[in-house]
Amino acid sequence: MPRTALTPIQATRAGTVLPAAVAGDVANGNGVANDGRVILIVKNTNASAVARTVTFAFTKTVDGQAVTSRAETIPAGETQVFGPFPPTDYGTSLAVNADNAELTVQVIRI
Repeated sequence: MPRTALTPIQATRAGTVLPAAVAGDVANGNGVANDGRVILIVKNTNASAVARTVTFAFTKTVDGQAVTSRAETIPAGETQVFGPFPPTDYGTSLAVNADNAELTVQVIRI
């Protein structure tokens, strides 16, 4: 199946209301158009002590070999901000994989 699309909001100097957070699509992954000005706010909503992992896939290769995806661990209850993601490394469609639906995502274009 295709990745579930994430829709970014545009940040402005006048202020922008954050979009509702959406749960990461564990089965299909998520994707968002990437122009190098995309940041993600990822929250681990787990209420106990279970850390969760979000992964960002590289599209480039080195000497014809695939580069291992960037995996980041988020402790329970914590929110982290990621980005921007250079299109030369991550592609024009950023692939985002959550290991559990307890990871919620908001996307902002800066």
